[in-house]
Amino acid sequence: MTDLERVDSAYPQVDLLTHTTLLQYDIRRPAENADGGTVAVLLHGRGSHRGDLQALHPALPESWALITPQAPYPGHPWGYGSGWAWYRYVEDDRVMEDTLTQSLASLHAFLLEVPRIVGFQPGRIVLGGFSQGGTMSMAYALTRPGKIMAALNFSGFIPASLEVPFSAMSPGTAPIFWGHGLRDPAIPFELAVRGRAKFDAASVQYHAADYDIGHWIVPEEVRDAVDFVESL
Repeated sequence: MTDLERVDSAYPQVDLLTHTTLLQYDIRRPAENADGGTVAVLLHGRGSHRGDLQALHPALPESWALITPQAPYPGHPWGYGSGWAWYRYVEDDRVMEDTLTQSLASLHAFLLEVPRIVGFQPGRIVLGGFSQGGTMSMAYALTRPGKIMAALNFSGFIPASLEVPFSAMSPGTAPIFWGHGLRDPAIPFELAVRGRAKFDAASVQYHAADYDIGHWIVPEEVRDAVDFVESL
């Protein structure tokens, strides 16, 4: 089954162990559901919605399942339009920490449900996203080592307050793909330089890939990210 499936927002699922409302999502399944398969969980950017990154489905391997959750915060109260947000942005590389922390907890509860959602036991869970979704993916990888196989960051940044752990102190930190636009006006390339410097200082495994674009994703960037995952 490959048709897009959508969980109706009128029927949120509740994690009875944590009392956390699980995130709504869209999903495209591979032609064959088999244990050991790869599941990509991709997070949209600020002011967008769960259907946005389903557009990347044709660029992913046919054998991968694709799940695109929706962020928990409505964007309108923060001036982000009619879409949704993962955290409240302040400026530069600063965010409202309580909003980021709560979204990371919601994302963690969601990822625990991935085997049930896809109907098989994944061999690899790849977490990625664009802009705020990229920031979330890296923050999750750094704060919850051993939980995902890889993180894909398309034009996100490392929040200033987030401690980048030394690999010796945090075994299992997922390798990170960091793609960024050299002409990005929303999340300037300087933030990529700053964040990668933190990775270098902490010996975090990552791959940097830069593109002559603004704040968007190009097909070659997705191909490079997939190649990165397959190389691990």
